[in-house]
Amino acid sequence: MELTRAYKFRIYPDAKRQSEIELQLTLSKEFYNLLLEKSIKSYREGNKKLSMAHLNKFAKEIENDKRFLQIYSQTRCEIKYRVLKAYQNFFRRVNEKKSGKRIKVGFPRFKSKDRYCSITYPQDNGSFAIVKKNKKHILRVSRIGGMQIKLHRSIEGRIKTLTIKKRGGEYFAIFTTVKEVELPKVENTNPVGIDMGLNSFIALSDGTKIEKPKFAKKAEKHIARWQRIIAKRHKGSKRREKAKLNLQRKWEHVANQSNDFAHKLSDKLVNSGYTSFAVEDLHIQNMVKNHNLAQSIYNASWNRFIQMLSYKAESAGMKVIKVVARNTSRQCSNCGNIQDMPLSIRGYNCNRCGMQMDRDINAAINIFNRATLGQRGSHAQGESVRPQRGAVLEELRTDKTHPLLDAVIA
Repeated sequence: MELTRAYKFRIYPDAKRQSEIELQLTLSKEFYNLLLEKSIKSYREGNKKLSMAHLNKFAKEIENDKRFLQIYSQTRCEIKYRVLKAYQNFFRRVNEKKSGKRIKVGFPRFKSKDRYCSITYPQDNGSFAIVKKNKKHILRVSRIGGMQIKLHRSIEGRIKTLTIKKRGGEYFAIFTTVKEVELPKVENTNPVGIDMGLNSFIALSDGTKIEKPKFAKKAEKHIARWQRIIAKRHKGSKRREKAKLNLQRKWEHVANQSNDFAHKLSDKLVNSGYTSFAVEDLHIQNMVKNHNLAQSIYNASWNRFIQMLSYKAESAGMKVIKVVARNTSRQCSNCGNIQDMPLSIRGYNCNRCGMQMDRDINAAINIFNRATLGQRGSHAQGESVRPQRGAVLEELRTDKTHPLLDAVIA
């Protein structure tokens, strides 16, 4: 099986290379916006479908301005694909709206310099290379030059693309690779259901609850302070740009903490002896319409965690099964009774059978039942190659000072 993976490394361009990257980002942003402008004009003139042929025609007109020839040719092609994808997503949302979904259609938008922060080299055809010089690794990139790169781990597989990204005043190189691997065969003898929550980050159907440290909550005073400073400074001033950079760094730190937690937790689960995972098929855009919970839902990063768990489980020969999320918290896992459950009530007391259980654990059991109903033993067969979960779970449940978790409740 062919697996696709991304490797992200910090790069350290000098002043000259930084100016080259800034130039490439600025020209790419302008090229994107001009393509979008011509596409919008074509759309308003009655051409309701946009194809790559149209974008190629628009690009030739734009390239009459010789400035845009400073962008690497295949990077220009990748920008056209970005515009095409934005339109494809727009048409998809239009069709979903017509079919009855309550969503915002959202016409493709122009990019500001704060929203266009990456350039991509879509082929490893000599446009970039990593060389070793004086015990240091140097990344050489067409139209930019050589920059020191910190290879903190080896790159496995064949490199397909390179993306140079600027975030919070720092620069990163992201390589996409493909690798042929033979996945292990794991007998599905120990599936588990996972409920995503706000009170506790996840609850498992075997009774384990794991809380997520409130990274955004701890940083909110610093974030609010820089937001106030930005609001007071004049648009376009250097002092305002410096304040924006500080705010970006604060948010980047919170995002890094959240990603680190999700990576470590997903690793623990995949290596805990479970053989498949059942999760809710969440529709975040609908959930955040409740403005009282929107910020907490975004900070929870549920989709990011499920994405990490999915690709790690796939690499280990296991499955992540998504089930319908409707009524998982309101349904009794013992008798199937459905009753109203305000968010303030954290225990489930069934009006029919009298069962009493933690609300999140009850939901996790319902998710487990929906995924395994009629499916037990239907996944890949063979000897399990996963370690036993006892020691790992005991560590998660009892170690209150574990570096991964602030608190673990079993």
